[in-house]
Amino acid sequence: MQRSSAATLSSWLGTGPALPTFSPLTKNAQTDVVVVGGGIAGLTTAYLLLREGKKVIVLESGELGSGETGRTTAHLSNALDDRYTRLEHLFGEKGARLAAESHGSAIDQIEKIVLEEKIDCDFTRLDGYLFLPKDGKPKELDDELKAAHRAGLTGVQRLADSPTKGFQTGECLVFPNQGQFHITKYLNGLVAAIERRKGQIFTNSHVTDVKGGSEATVTVVTGATVTAKAVVMATNTPVNDRVVMHTKQHPYRTYVIGARIPKGSVSLALYWDTPDPYHYIRLQEVQEGPRGGTPNYDLLIVGGEDHKVGQGDPEESLRCLEEWTREHFPMVQSVDYRWSGQVQEPSDSLGYAGPNPLDNENVYIITGDSGHGMTHSTLGAMIVTDLIKGRQNPWAELYDPGRVTLKPAAAYEFVRENINVAIEYTELLTGGDVSKEEDIPAGSGAVLREGITKVAVYRDEKGQTHKCSAICPHLGCVVHWNGLENSWDCPCHGSRFDALGKLLIGPANSDLAAVGEAAE
Repeated sequence: MQRSSAATLSSWLGTGPALPTFSPLTKNAQTDVVVVGGGIAGLTTAYLLLREGKKVIVLESGELGSGETGRTTAHLSNALDDRYTRLEHLFGEKGARLAAESHGSAIDQIEKIVLEEKIDCDFTRLDGYLFLPKDGKPKELDDELKAAHRAGLTGVQRLADSPTKGFQTGECLVFPNQGQFHITKYLNGLVAAIERRKGQIFTNSHVTDVKGGSEATVTVVTGATVTAKAVVMATNTPVNDRVVMHTKQHPYRTYVIGARIPKGSVSLALYWDTPDPYHYIRLQEVQEGPRGGTPNYDLLIVGGEDHKVGQGDPEESLRCLEEWTREHFPMVQSVDYRWSGQVQEPSDSLGYAGPNPLDNENVYIITGDSGHGMTHSTLGAMIVTDLIKGRQNPWAELYDPGRVTLKPAAAYEFVRENINVAIEYTELLTGGDVSKEEDIPAGSGAVLREGITKVAVYRDEKGQTHKCSAICPHLGCVVHWNGLENSWDCPCHGSRFDALGKLLIGPANSDLAAVGEAAE
């Protein structure tokens, strides 16, 4: 649920068509299902439910695609980031097989929607290559190959080098039949299909309250309420859940550049390396001039250099990413786009889709994308649609938000991440980033201590200061300034606010409090 999740511009927003805008919800309404979130998870859920004959209302806090969907790199892959060796250890051979099957089926579902709705979104099938860094261990590929085969991906092969132009991976695994598309073009097609099926969409309709039950209700900031038989929270992270899910998944910022390269100088494929933090690469043809003309050049889209929200240096991450890209792709002519996005990393490596734990009935969530937002959002929509329709779904148990994974590797990550959160609360007792407002450069922000509390101070380009509480209204952590996105970021659970304290992304569901007011 975002007004606009970042100040930087992604290549999708720079090269694709604008998404349509809709009016806010101002009157009470009734429907079968209300979907909260206007990104790929919410719009796919709405589309699938409409195809099943359900009446659907979509509520989006900002504009469609204004959240993390518009900041993706749009890989469509069943080569999962946490690897099948780990998934097999955590969920057994059957669980790893279901994970592979579900993400592969999500790619198939996207392709089916593209064909049936005639969506012009540059969808294509292609190979993906998993490769080692310079100091990588070949055994890692050997083990992953065996695990991928046990998971049913028998088409995966081990190669001495990729048969690609412009970039040779060295030793690698090739995953066939992957996919990619242009996300804003795809969303435009989904929106058109939803409207054709009489679905209702309301933008700039921030949800303030969600109640489950046989007659579920969702209330927006205007006071209007939607009554429905089911609610689907498709908001990257569930803003209706205060604690439970936010101990099971952890927010990371990830960085992306779009670099201009000569057309055809690098083979069209997906590329991923194995270190932590890792890198992921794809291409997008760009055509300047009249629609339907020949593409003029390619954008090399490279992502990586992740860190916990509010706990890294965004500018340094982008610098390292550009340095890595130029070292490996000397044909780069210019870097046209630089942006960041936010992913949710579950402690046990798989996302969540299903009933919200400890909530009243008929409230569902889709979250925990773990860097596979396009396919996880789609398979999540497929699971939730089946559950609302009362059908069995073969993946529902695997992605159940209420699951508990007892394996030591998952328990270790759970404890490690939550200790990290606990340490952040010690900032309540420390001094500020600077001692006085005059020390803050124009166009920047810093946290100051004022008596017993902390204040987030932004000094605009004209030198005027703007103050709000530095205490996140979610669970009381001290926010940090993000100079890349001109935002205040919570290092505990990932809530983000603009320079003036307005909410960008949850789990907080309200702005930073005005100075002198208590945070909720």
